[in-house]
Amino acid sequence: MKITFLGTCSGTEPMRGAHHCSLVFEVNGLYYWFDAGENCSHSAYTSGIDVTRVRAVFISHMHIDHIGGLANLIFTIGKITKMHKIPHINDNSYDIFLPDSEKFKAIKCLVPEDFDPLRSKRVRIEEHTVSDGLIFSDENIKVTALHNRHLKEDGTSGWHSYSYLIEAEGKRVIFSGDVASPEDLDPFLDKECDLLIMETGHHSVSSVCEYAVSHRVKKLRFNHHGREILGDREAAKALVASYDIDAVICEDGRTEIL
Repeated sequence: MKITFLGTCSGTEPMRGAHHCSLVFEVNGLYYWFDAGENCSHSAYTSGIDVTRVRAVFISHMHIDHIGGLANLIFTIGKITKMHKIPHINDNSYDIFLPDSEKFKAIKCLVPEDFDPLRSKRVRIEEHTVSDGLIFSDENIKVTALHNRHLKEDGTSGWHSYSYLIEAEGKRVIFSGDVASPEDLDPFLDKECDLLIMETGHHSVSSVCEYAVSHRVKKLRFNHHGREILGDREAAKALVASYDIDAVICEDGRTEIL
């Protein structure tokens, strides 16, 4: 299993060399996409990721720094399959999982008709609304969703922000999305965690490290960076190094092999 960090920045103003949140899991030659911040399809395609082999896309919540590149990703998949006459895997279809299907309607309006899988019928999108529990499973990977409190909801109108547990090749990986506090992830950490990909746009580096250590996380990767890391990356690295855990502050383009 290979993980590529396409974008590691939180929803700040544009930062040199750091795009908004997006990462891709590669398992047995297929790609599973988590969040789609601006520029994600460009970064992926130009780094060698074959977008015609995207099997599924999972969105944590519908904030712009997590979906700003989604329309362009849909366009790019359609463009490559049409212009290069390359069939898309999985019988010319892929799945998109979103917490809010109403907002997805606006995104679909941005895609030119010739390259929109929902109108051209060249490549089909199977659209799904996320809810708690197992939401996807194939021969390579299982994805379980867990709502969190990032949007300060009480659940009466449903939940619209999720974290994801990814299980593949005997490993358990947690992608936090954005959370109100690290404790939102507690239900996922009742079992061994091989890798925690944790946002720091809303939390201090020390609080994340302390949480990961207390829950015996094997590996910690910082993602969706906030001002503490963006303001002084070297100081943040020194702080991380003071904790007894395999932890890395990720940069765009980083790859991780599990």
